[in-house]
Amino acid sequence: MEEVTGWLEAINAILTNEVASLPETERIDAINAIKQALHEISPFCDEPVDCVLWVPSDSVFANDYNPNKVAPPEMRLLETSIAEDGYTQPIVTWVDDGKREVIDGFHRNRVARECQAIRERIKGYLPVTTVNDSRHDRGDRIASTIRHNRARGKHQISAMSDIVVELSRRNWSDAKISRELGMDADEVLRLKQITGLAEMFADEEFSEAWEVEHDVLSASA
Repeated sequence: MEEVTGWLEAINAILTNEVASLPETERIDAINAIKQALHEISPFCDEPVDCVLWVPSDSVFANDYNPNKVAPPEMRLLETSIAEDGYTQPIVTWVDDGKREVIDGFHRNRVARECQAIRERIKGYLPVTTVNDSRHDRGDRIASTIRHNRARGKHQISAMSDIVVELSRRNWSDAKISRELGMDADEVLRLKQITGLAEMFADEEFSEAWEVEHDVLSASA
């Protein structure tokens, strides 16, 4: 135990005297490297939340399939929450060729980009975690986003329908879609039918009055 205490004191001295004296960008990089090294030997290394890193916001980009929409009042509340309480949740990302695609935290990402005061406070960085490496297929990433979202908020029906159809075209069975997205079989079928009908009547004059895209699908459906 005394030996461990000695190592800890030595590490603390290095952090205090060496890392703390680095220029800001280098200090952030060094702290990230230390976190990643600790994560590799952590008993919780399989849990993404075990390692939260601060990365430049321009290395994080939104996905193109998020069906979760936040109304303006809730968006303003989210901005107020981050302004007053800070970032209490990281943005969940997937890494591809040095870029990070948002899996969860689409709107937290928006706040950091659109609110100048918050952007300046966090120095143009974002707190992120990284999903497990096994979630590399686009279908897996879509499913991960849906699972994160369905426990809160609402989804646009048309967006969810598009996602179900895309997963079907990626050879996902209805059973797999149901299991991965937390839906029952009837819900999967309804979403397939909605997209099919929208495509069938897309060129009809009365299609403009059919505002499927403005409807929402409750997470409890």
